[in-house]
Amino acid sequence: MVTATIGPVEKASEIVGPRRVLLAGASGTIGRAVAAALLADGHDLTCVVRASPSGKSTANDPALSRARFEVLDDFEDKSLTRLIGDAKPMCVISCIASRTGERRDAQRIDYAANCALLEAAQDAGAEQFISLSAICVQRPHLAFQRAKLAFEEKLIESAIAHTIVRPTAFFKSLSGQIDRVAQGKPFLVFGDGELTRCKPISDRDLARFIANGVGNRARYNTILPIGGPGPAITPRGQGAMLFELTGRKTRYRQVPARMFDVAVAVLSLGERWFDRIADAAEYARIGRYYATQSMLVLDPETGEYSEAATPSFGRDTLRDHYENLLSSRQPSDSERADHG
Repeated sequence: MVTATIGPVEKASEIVGPRRVLLAGASGTIGRAVAAALLADGHDLTCVVRASPSGKSTANDPALSRARFEVLDDFEDKSLTRLIGDAKPMCVISCIASRTGERRDAQRIDYAANCALLEAAQDAGAEQFISLSAICVQRPHLAFQRAKLAFEEKLIESAIAHTIVRPTAFFKSLSGQIDRVAQGKPFLVFGDGELTRCKPISDRDLARFIANGVGNRARYNTILPIGGPGPAITPRGQGAMLFELTGRKTRYRQVPARMFDVAVAVLSLGERWFDRIADAAEYARIGRYYATQSMLVLDPETGEYSEAATPSFGRDTLRDHYENLLSSRQPSDSERADHG
């Protein structure tokens, strides 16, 4: 296995011409952005989506009208092999991921569905398989992380050329408190707000990074961590940015990260016997993980997260994202009164 990093500028010789590409997972926000980037590059694109309202709406998206869409009830359905065989893709890209992180969902989607996709890609003679993973699998404590790593192992051991992309945090995952701050409420942080750091990347920049890898032999058989432009930012830094952009008074509310330890300990007592309790325990573990672990490259020698070792790509900044969301946001009645 070769691990490599790609800087913010691609060499022109590494970008290839149009190819036949099959994309799984185009109904998600990142998958849609990847589809748009692939079409912009002129690729002959087939999209496979799960049978759901989001999948059907993606298939009817005018911006993706040049892509062919195939809807499947189950990625492990035998028709997947026929579908990919008919498409004859040079490259297969997987953006599918479990929506909940629950153990059963992670095993069914992050592992089994991806394995079925890989098997069908190999049967169809595809040359390259690009898998969208996550930076957090470096230190796996969660069901979905272990499922992703199990699939990555299958992919790496296969005969097909693999390109595994591990992005850091997404803009959307750092946007949940915009309304709180705009309404004058405090920004919630775990501990002092300096426990974790990340280099978030936009859907558009991540999509461009993935699309640039199609047929790019410099990226064959690589694992590529990737973050957005600029320095790493802490949760406290995210709050400071929102206070400045909204003109609201700086107010933080500190929440002890140990609350998740208590929740995990209590829920673990019953998770062997009840699925709902097991799912709740896993949600608590997920919360604890993201409250205490940075989304940066992990230095194997020091065991510490490294901003310097985390590559940057793209142009979109978190500040730009916040500004765009705030400019399109409709103020509440109480906010109008505050500013009246």
